[in-house]
Amino acid sequence: MAKKLVIKVTAGADAPERCSQAFTVAAVAAASGVDVSLWLTGESAWFALPGRAEEFELPHAAPLPDLIASIMASGRITLCTQCAARRDITEKDVIEGVRIAGAQVFVQEALGEDTQALVY
Repeated sequence: MAKKLVIKVTAGADAPERCSQAFTVAAVAAASGVDVSLWLTGESAWFALPGRAEEFELPHAAPLPDLIASIMASGRITLCTQCAARRDITEKDVIEGVRIAGAQVFVQEALGEDTQALVY
């Protein structure tokens, strides 16, 4: 089993099941002791902002704010630099603990030893 899991989620409210799957897998992995790094790209970038996860609804799915809290308790959430810029999101706008970083950091994480990467 990988010691680190890097997940890139591209979907947001536009594809709620895919979005929820990414957050659920990340939260379950984090709760299982896996070092998790969740990357928010594309439409999922909006979930880096306070209050946005509370607006997300998907029947029979765990609430997104709960999943985010679980991930952040032992893992990391990163907002893509370019995705943030396209949406005029800055570091002062995001939820405390969310970092903004670019492709170079993603590649470093994804290619790390004992790392598994997933894209949703």
